[in-house]
Amino acid sequence: MINSEGIARDVIVIGASAGGVEALIQLFSNLPADLPASIAVVIHRSPLYSFHLLQVLGRRSTMPVREPEPHETMTPGTIYLAPRDHHMLVKGDQFELNRGPKEHFTRPAVDPLFASVATAYGPRVIGLLLTGAGDDGVAGLIAIKHHGGLGLVQDPRDAKIPSMPQNALRYDHVDLVRSLSTIPTTLAMLAQGRPVQ
Repeated sequence: MINSEGIARDVIVIGASAGGVEALIQLFSNLPADLPASIAVVIHRSPLYSFHLLQVLGRRSTMPVREPEPHETMTPGTIYLAPRDHHMLVKGDQFELNRGPKEHFTRPAVDPLFASVATAYGPRVIGLLLTGAGDDGVAGLIAIKHHGGLGLVQDPRDAKIPSMPQNALRYDHVDLVRSLSTIPTTLAMLAQGRPVQ
């Protein structure tokens, strides 16, 4: 039984890469509109071309999707997307955007967000890795677990590109493996402090 202690896991961070746009559209369209959590998302994206990603992800989302401004306060009920060519971190309850060195050959990268949120929010955090190549997010998930948060991955058999969830399973003690279709319900239960099997 996961979350049997009844902690409201109300800070959700998500990492994705190849295949991630389709996965995020499906996920965002099935989340409860009144989810009592803040969501911050990093998807590996081109530093040069926007492809209107914010509009694409927001079109079917049950929650508003936006790119945060520097020092903007993270608030529940909103999905925050890392801007192009910037790492997105959380310090206290505010976003920090920077153009620090690329990690895993990309900026934004998943690990900086995951590690910063782990430090800021500890057991309130859920880290979720979706489809993608490589191992970005694995060190971040380990940091989340170290600070008492939960690690969740998309079932690699369900992922368009399974490397990111597979690497998390290989190198970390992931709490939950879920198909994309069941992740929204799992996140909702955990955000409400309910236990899940």
